[in-house]
Amino acid sequence: MFIFGIGYTASRVARALEGRGWAVTGTGRHGAIAFDDEPTVRAALSDATHVLSSVPPADEADPVLARYGDLLVDRWTGYLSSTGVYGHTRGAWVDESAPVGAGRRTARAEADAAWLARGARVFRLPGIYGPGRSALDRVREGKAHRIDVPGQVFSRIHVDDIVSGVLAALVSDDGAPPGAYNLADDLPASQNAVIEEACRLLGRDPPPVQSLDEAGLSAAARAFYGESRRVANGKARRVLGWRPHYPTYREGLASLA
Repeated sequence: MFIFGIGYTASRVARALEGRGWAVTGTGRHGAIAFDDEPTVRAALSDATHVLSSVPPADEADPVLARYGDLLVDRWTGYLSSTGVYGHTRGAWVDESAPVGAGRRTARAEADAAWLARGARVFRLPGIYGPGRSALDRVREGKAHRIDVPGQVFSRIHVDDIVSGVLAALVSDDGAPPGAYNLADDLPASQNAVIEEACRLLGRDPPPVQSLDEAGLSAAARAFYGESRRVANGKARRVLGWRPHYPTYREGLASLA
C-alpha cells in the first residue's frame, strides 16, 4: 500500500495494515517520502498494488492526480473524501445517490468526482474525532462552544471506524466495487449535544450558549454552522459488511474519556 498524506487518519490505516502483514509507505507528516520527491514517489508507486490518498485539494485541484495520476491505473485506489460534498441539506438525510457540488467545498467535490471517474473507492467522511481530537479535548482546553443555531445537525465518525471501513473494502482479492461509500455513525446530532455529553463525562458545567457573533469563531467555523445534514451509512453496511464500533458519539466519547 502506498498512502499519499499519512496524517492523523491515514497513519492509523497504515498501522492497521502493517499489523496484518502489509508493506506500507507513503508521503505526509508520518510518511517516509516527500511528496515533491518525484523519482522516489514514482519508484514506490511502481511497486504498489494499492494506493490510498488522504490529500485534500489545493489551488482548486487534486495535487495527487495532477502529479501522479498517470501511475494510478490497473491497481486498487482509494480516496478519503468528505461528506461536505453534499452541501447544506437543511438537516435532510443524504446517501451516495444525493447530488454533490452545491456546498462550500466545490474543489473537494471536483476531486471526489475525479477519483470516482478513475474507478476509486471514495470514502466520504463527516466530522472526524478520536484520541487527541475530540469534544473532550476542546472542553479541557476551554475551547468548546455551544452555539445558538436551531436545527443544526451533522454526522461524525470515530477515526477507528474509518480504519475498519477502509479495511472492509480490502477484504477480498479484488476489494469492494469502485464507488462512493459514506462512513458515518448512526446518530447525527447537534454540536451542542456533543459538547454537553463531553462535559457530563468530565464532570464540568457546559459552556454558555452564545450567538455566532458572540463566540468569535473563525470564518471556517462559522461556515460549518451554516450547513446541516444527516449522513446515511447503509451502503457501507450492505456492500462492505461494515458496522461502526462506535455507533453514536456517546460510545465514542466514553471510550476516549
